Amino acid sequence: MSMLQEAEPQDLSFRPVANDAPARLSPAQVDQYNHLGFVQPFDIFRQDEIRRIRTYVDRLMADMGEDGAYGINCYQARLAGLWDIVTDARILDHVEDIIGPDILCWATAILSKKPHDPRRVPWHQDASFWSLSPARTVTVWLAVDDADDENAAMRFIPGSHDRGALKVGEARGETVFHIETEGAGDMGQPFTNALRAGQISLHADMLVHGSLPNASSRRRCGLTMRYCPPSVRITDPDWAEGVEAILCRGSAADWTVHPRPDNDDITKTDTPRNHGAN
Repeated sequence: MSMLQEAEPQDLSFRPVANDAPARLSPAQVDQYNHLGFVQPFDIFRQDEIRRIRTYVDRLMADMGEDGAYGINCYQARLAGLWDIVTDARILDHVEDIIGPDILCWATAILSKKPHDPRRVPWHQDASFWSLSPARTVTVWLAVDDADDENAAMRFIPGSHDRGALKVGEARGETVFHIETEGAGDMGQPFTNALRAGQISLHADMLVHGSLPNASSRRRCGLTMRYCPPSVRITDPDWAEGVEAILCRGSAADWTVHPRPDNDDITKTDTPRNHGAN
């Protein structure tokens, strides 16, 4: 694949967004993204729309059974319903102000924390899991359910996105995965990414984030969508085999992209490889 850059070290530095005339975000919101690594909340879907999305997500999880109980990863090029959410113009208008007019979505994840789930998501930097360079992915987190402190909303460490790749160690206790950014507790007060159902947040791919166990009686479900400009390259040919990107706006350049699928039945497609869905 021509987008591969073999034997090239990853550039995991943060490059501030240079956009003096954003169309959807305010200049202050662009400045916040640059300085804190995230911006939120934004109203996207009306209540009737998010109810339909929730019903759709519930069906996907039910059809997957235990395999889909926590996460359904990277079906954006395999399910028409996910394709339509990912390419919704209201979401893309926000993303464009961060990464520009050429927009690819290369990964998605439905992440559902059941009530009384004892597992936490350790502090981590997303881009450290990926074989992409430079680090220019913006993650959109769509609240399918209301998310707040009570039901373990995602938490950010403000300003941690421009420190490069941070040291990691073994995560302790009951966790979703077993690697954790070291010293996150010394980086400042966490910010709770509280969102109402139908709202989104945007965060940079090197921002340290995680979430606590869900001690409440309420589910916390969200849909993450990973967007990048085509200037981003895949650095590992093996990792590239699992990437199923879709072109949302503009030009895909050298990326291989997939058309909108006709299928919307998750039981009638193979399981994609899991990329970046944590």
